[in-house]
Amino acid sequence: MKDKIRTREELRDIVKDLKNQGKRIVHTNGSYDILHAGHIDTLERAKQLGDILIVSINSDDSVRRFKGNNRPIMDQEDRARILSSLECVDFVTIFPEDNILETIRVISPSLHVKGGTFLPERIEEEKKLIESLGGSFMTLPLTEGKSTTNIIKKIIESSKK
Repeated sequence: MKDKIRTREELRDIVKDLKNQGKRIVHTNGSYDILHAGHIDTLERAKQLGDILIVSINSDDSVRRFKGNNRPIMDQEDRARILSSLECVDFVTIFPEDNILETIRVISPSLHVKGGTFLPERIEEEKKLIESLGGSFMTLPLTEGKSTTNIIKKIIESSKK
């Protein structure tokens, strides 16, 4: 599984080779703080859209800046290892920035997929960038009732009983 975890610079070269072989490269990103069924649904749907699925995860510092000091629940190495163990995931990389733009720029996937919750202004930036690189953009709907926030709330409530 560890051979699935790569730097984005390594992925740049891997993606170039795979595209030369005619492969369609799908990319998505997120925190994947507590992996749940909603994540799995999105990842499996994303994989069906191409040949290779690359998942980029926010670094621990990036998650803290976006979600607060109590997050992430699991560190970036654990999150990357768990994601890399999934059959539908071909590669995982960790990015330190607050947005995914530099990673998209470096790996230049065929399709960038957004699932789950997101900020509309970020969507526009990501869509413009991927299209400028010759790729396409797609959003996938949330799986109803499945979210990390809900899981954390349930854990907190159950620990009070």
